[in-house]
Amino acid sequence: MPENNKNFESALFNTADKLRKNIDAAEYKNVVLGLIFLKYISDSFSELYTKLDADNFSDAEDRDEYTAENIFFVPKEARWDSLQAKAKLPEIGVEIDNAMSAIEKENIELKHVLPKVYAKPNLDKTALGQLIDVISDIELKAQDEHSKDLLGRVYEYFLGEFANAEGKKGGQFYTPKSIVKLMVEMIEPYKGRVYDPACGSGGMFLMCEIFVEEQQGTISDITIYGQESNQTTWKLSKMNLAIRNINSQFVSWNTQGSFLHDSHPDLKANFILANPPFNQKEWGQDVLAEDARWKYGLPPAGNANFAWMQHMLYHLAPNGVMATVLANGSLSSNTSGEGDIRTNLVKADLVDCIVALPKQLFYNTGIPATIWILRRSKQQRQGETLFIDASEMGFMKDRVHREFAPEDIETIEQTYYNWKNDTGYEDIKGYCKSAQRAELEKHSFVLTPGRYVGIPDEEDDGIPFADKMQELTQTLAKQMAQEKLLDENIKIQLAKIGFKL
Repeated sequence: MPENNKNFESALFNTADKLRKNIDAAEYKNVVLGLIFLKYISDSFSELYTKLDADNFSDAEDRDEYTAENIFFVPKEARWDSLQAKAKLPEIGVEIDNAMSAIEKENIELKHVLPKVYAKPNLDKTALGQLIDVISDIELKAQDEHSKDLLGRVYEYFLGEFANAEGKKGGQFYTPKSIVKLMVEMIEPYKGRVYDPACGSGGMFLMCEIFVEEQQGTISDITIYGQESNQTTWKLSKMNLAIRNINSQFVSWNTQGSFLHDSHPDLKANFILANPPFNQKEWGQDVLAEDARWKYGLPPAGNANFAWMQHMLYHLAPNGVMATVLANGSLSSNTSGEGDIRTNLVKADLVDCIVALPKQLFYNTGIPATIWILRRSKQQRQGETLFIDASEMGFMKDRVHREFAPEDIETIEQTYYNWKNDTGYEDIKGYCKSAQRAELEKHSFVLTPGRYVGIPDEEDDGIPFADKMQELTQTLAKQMAQEKLLDENIKIQLAKIGFKL
């Protein structure tokens, strides 16, 4: 792996994207990500195959040998070397589709997961062969404990780039990494059941694994539960998690979604992380009006924000904590009973922290959003809510997308940690404020952080007011004189073509 990971991944994506030609990014992502996944499992298989083949007491073609090591068994016709040898043949698309089917047949957990789109007539077979060559150049064999993550990083980077290319549609399956990292760092899911009812491509689960590893924990200490209503996105998540060796047996798919067909009706999760669709309409209120999940009030038919929140609370264990992203309207709307639901949540002492996010963080919307942290059975800070205004944080990653820097995440996470554990927390005007319930009631339970943190004091630069005004008026005089010259020039140019002002 080159030292500059980002440049490596970016160059790799740009090369692969050039081969896309006239195929939509939404369709092409399945082609590319499927091949990367196939390359990964084939390399993992080949590594163990070499070891078994050198052992006189082992059978390198025995499927059970691979199952015992939690490695997918890849039949001969589906191994990467075999496919690469056929990359320039016109029937390469059919060969890859057959390889995907053969792998699914040998590995029950991959059944109905792998894409079989390579024989489609709109996919240029010459470009497909070139794409195989591009992916073949990635060194995936594990040579140290970190190189195993290489393909995971490539896969995740490609997910983000495809989400960017798809725009609003891309945001449906991918939550930007810096937002996910912040949410995970705040609720610290190190042991127990982790649930995401709108799991997309599985980014929340991947970040939980990274968090556990950073805390020197064991990934087997957490069990993930997820649900997704888009089958293509569900397939992406299954491959994404398989690459990271995360057990995804409880990550399910059905077309009805979490409201109408809850795949985990009896689940009580220790940690919940989610980025559900913002302001979702027609979510099924007409048939779910009497549902037990609406403990704090019936969500309006035209907006599912508080339906998602209450669905998560219903699945939250007695000592559980959850983090969810919702549109800013959830903080202040009083439409169709939303204000009453918010009031009931505060009075139940569930609202632990509200973080106002900057604009342009998401691929599918430019509007600002908010992270809600809700906690059951609060041991400290009972009757209090922490407000953090992070709306001016982050940096512009490109012309249209903002991202949190690592130091931004650390600042917010540390603020919450200090407040939650009562270790050196202080209110900072314009940034954070710990508010008692009485103060929230005074604001009619509107939870917009700006109401509580206030506006930061302007720093005195030491320049006297009279001096500032002198400089400003001189600048203004110069600009007004320049404006006159421009006006005269416009008159002259217009006169040349027969027009007078």
